[in-house]
Amino acid sequence: MAAALKAEYASNIEDLESSAKIVKFVVLKKHGEQEAAQEHELASFEETMLPHMDAAHNLAKWLLRNEQDAQDVVQEAYLRAFKSFGGFHGSNGRAWLLTIVRNTSYTLLKKNRAVDLTTTFDEEIHAFGHDSASPATILEHAEDAELIRGVMDKLPTEFREILTLRHQEGLSYKKIADIVKIPTGTVMSRLARARAKLKEYLAARIGKEK
Repeated sequence: MAAALKAEYASNIEDLESSAKIVKFVVLKKHGEQEAAQEHELASFEETMLPHMDAAHNLAKWLLRNEQDAQDVVQEAYLRAFKSFGGFHGSNGRAWLLTIVRNTSYTLLKKNRAVDLTTTFDEEIHAFGHDSASPATILEHAEDAELIRGVMDKLPTEFREILTLRHQEGLSYKKIADIVKIPTGTVMSRLARARAKLKEYLAARIGKEK
């Protein structure tokens, strides 16, 4: 009888040890799968988003006009982008990232009470009649890049933003509209006004230097 109980006890111990090994294996396997999934997501994020870091920094720099703030915003935007990457299913990673950079930049501007969005005209009332010069036409009147940067710094935030997205990043009107959350027609109007104001400032600056 004692021998039988001992055998049964030993059998139960073996079953428990076997079960424990199985549970441990399942947990380790699940943990390994989670790590593999996280590594895959990180690799996918880096492949999709890292090529657009220069564009992100360029936009942040023109919006904030401060190199340290621009770097901080880009870092914060990438963290936000990574946290939300699971919900990204589009094909245009740059537009998606620039939207986050823009929102992060405006959050900082509002926090610092430095938003200069006011313009001296009503975009919806004014026509598109101004000459919409190409970037090359605008730049040929500037002696160097430093001059154009100095002039752009004087423009309202919304003008710096739209000139950067269109002429430096080469985005279409539709993509800009998606990023800025305004109608395509307003993008065209604002871009025309921004170009006109930029040329006006350039002409005034060049005239002073002659």
